[in-house]
Amino acid sequence: MKTTLFDVQGKVAVITGATGILCSAMAEFLAAEGVKIAVLGRRAEAANRLVDKIVKAGGEAAAFLCDVTDKGALEEIRTEVLNKWGHIDILINGAGGNIAGANVGPTQSVFDVSVDDLRKVVDVNLFGTIIPTLVFAEAMVKQGKGSIINLASLSSIRPLTRVGGYSAAKAAVQNHTQWMAVELATKHGEGVRVNSIAPGFLLTEQNRNLMVNPDGSFSDRAQKVMAKTPFKRLGRPEELLGAVLYLASDASKFVTGSMLIVDGGFDAMTI
Repeated sequence: MKTTLFDVQGKVAVITGATGILCSAMAEFLAAEGVKIAVLGRRAEAANRLVDKIVKAGGEAAAFLCDVTDKGALEEIRTEVLNKWGHIDILINGAGGNIAGANVGPTQSVFDVSVDDLRKVVDVNLFGTIIPTLVFAEAMVKQGKGSIINLASLSSIRPLTRVGGYSAAKAAVQNHTQWMAVELATKHGEGVRVNSIAPGFLLTEQNRNLMVNPDGSFSDRAQKVMAKTPFKRLGRPEELLGAVLYLASDASKFVTGSMLIVDGGFDAMTI
């Protein structure tokens, strides 16, 4: 007899940062599994293109443009999603990224980093997770169930060189994941769960300038990453999808406050 343990058919997912490489793959995958997708992003053309792709493949989706740090805008979107589909079952907090000015370049020191850019990185990664959680978890609490999936990072576990602002923000995202998981469970019951996925090193638009040389070859940093990864390669977006399905479904019904690491063994590697 076929199990329904991983069945997400008919659920509604709100995905922030949905037009990025990782979250667009998640959106397409969940749509193919029967999930209705609210695509949240800042780029209208990219959001509409993703929705069109999902619809042409037989799925259901709608685009919503917003800044994930704007609570009022998110509340309006929550109302629109509830009016359209009646419930919100999954929130994927995928909005985030990095800014070159918040990094320490190869010939720079920490004193060359832009404080303004550091603030922007913390704002989009940390508050861009906290604020959507506060908005959409409220609907989940009212209906008595829901799964929130935050995108953490290997830098949530230990700081990575050069990307100090991003590392600090992602460490805070994981701390908040655990805090919110406990807060929701103890005050509102076991129905709403909060977990995170920590992807290993995958090539995205945010890290491309660190991982790829202008000629398209892997940078020294990318070579070091692969040398420390037992699988000896970078990850692929589709390799996160099993983790997403697990956390979005009842298969993880007794899991909250946890981080699921998908990194080809990077975190386990020593010497």
